[in-house]
Amino acid sequence: MPQGTVHYPLSINMYSPHTPDDISQMLSAVGAASLDELYAGLPESVRYQGDYDLGAGKSEIELRQHFDALLADCQRRVCFAGAGVYNHYCPAAVAQIAARSEYLTSYTPYQAEISQGTLHYIFEYQSMMTALTGLDISNASMYDGSTATAEAILMAVSQAKRAKRVLVSATLDPKVRAVCDTYAHFQDIELITVPEAEGHTDIEALYALLAEGGVAAVLLQQPNYYGIVEDFTGVADKVHAAKALMIINAHAAPLAVLRTPGEWGADIAVGEAQSLGIPMSWGGPYLGYMCCTEKLMRRMPGRIVGMTRDSRDQRAFVLTLQAREQHIRRQKATSNICSNQSLMALWVTIYMSLMGKEGLREAGENSYAAAHLLHDRLITTGKFSDRFKGEFFNEFCLTTAEPTSELLARLDSAGIFGGIAIDEHTIMIAATELTTAEQINNYVTIAQQS
Repeated sequence: MPQGTVHYPLSINMYSPHTPDDISQMLSAVGAASLDELYAGLPESVRYQGDYDLGAGKSEIELRQHFDALLADCQRRVCFAGAGVYNHYCPAAVAQIAARSEYLTSYTPYQAEISQGTLHYIFEYQSMMTALTGLDISNASMYDGSTATAEAILMAVSQAKRAKRVLVSATLDPKVRAVCDTYAHFQDIELITVPEAEGHTDIEALYALLAEGGVAAVLLQQPNYYGIVEDFTGVADKVHAAKALMIINAHAAPLAVLRTPGEWGADIAVGEAQSLGIPMSWGGPYLGYMCCTEKLMRRMPGRIVGMTRDSRDQRAFVLTLQAREQHIRRQKATSNICSNQSLMALWVTIYMSLMGKEGLREAGENSYAAAHLLHDRLITTGKFSDRFKGEFFNEFCLTTAEPTSELLARLDSAGIFGGIAIDEHTIMIAATELTTAEQINNYVTIAQQS
């Protein structure tokens, strides 16, 4: 072989892991003589008659080179879009630690003695989420922020027993509201919209609806859908006086900087935890969290992990509380969530452990600073104005004279996800700790070219 020549073992087919011998053994196990006999029950019209054009088998090195070549033609985009999903930094160590064998055990830790890794990180996850939300109890994670919010509504109605009306602020994310509507419809729960006033929850309208009675819960979002940090001072007192529960939907990362749901007097805190280091990934998988007061612990869906001592006085982790009806009597269950996003809970736990309190706060402060710098720069161009009044964290809405579709198209052609169109002349823009001064300058330059 000439010096410098690399030989690739092309006989290794990375596309088709089953050899002819493998296929023969599997057919023998199911009592079929051939693949044609195995699929004889399928009509000819739905059976593919040709051969798949997969090409020659490739080695791992060749596949990596192939995908590297594909990536070279891809344009890396800068993201200023938010509306519930944010481009946050994640330490490289998270992926490596998450892949350790003691954590990648069975997703449902029925047998504590062989699931200590899973139980341990769930325990740590719960501890961190209660610290982040200022509430007493956290469960072992939900599917995503939308379903967690819907589950909180079911939980509140279950606690109320007779009241089946839930007041929902119009400033709640419409995607979350749509999921809540679906859940409520099949549970005969009435969701009543509390109107908004200039991007804020109309508090006086909320109090008037509370006074009508029969309310099980009030659902608010903080920061709200438009990015505004609302003032809920005194709201919890009014809600509790009406014998209702207060639910706050909040993205997780801002809670390292903002007032917590517990400090606002909330009974239940729910939301999306994607902002805690989970990649955007074109929509998932994500992680819903749920925390509540100790009084509501037995109404909470999912499971709670606790720490104890074993017969040798060593620290051990166990399932402290879970609703057995979720496994054997679904019609009587507090929730039909039986599994959970355990891998994403692990990811978030490692992320928070590595970042620490100061790291989470610094990331939040940098996100705040980047968003306010971009906001101020856009305002000074004279082509934008504030759509709403009020404080914002890392997301804000601006009014623009040109149609938002034209602005977003111009930014898109420059490789920028420019934001979310709220209406024809309102754009919602987000920034995070990953947003650089150069990216902000580029955004402003392109945005004022109309």
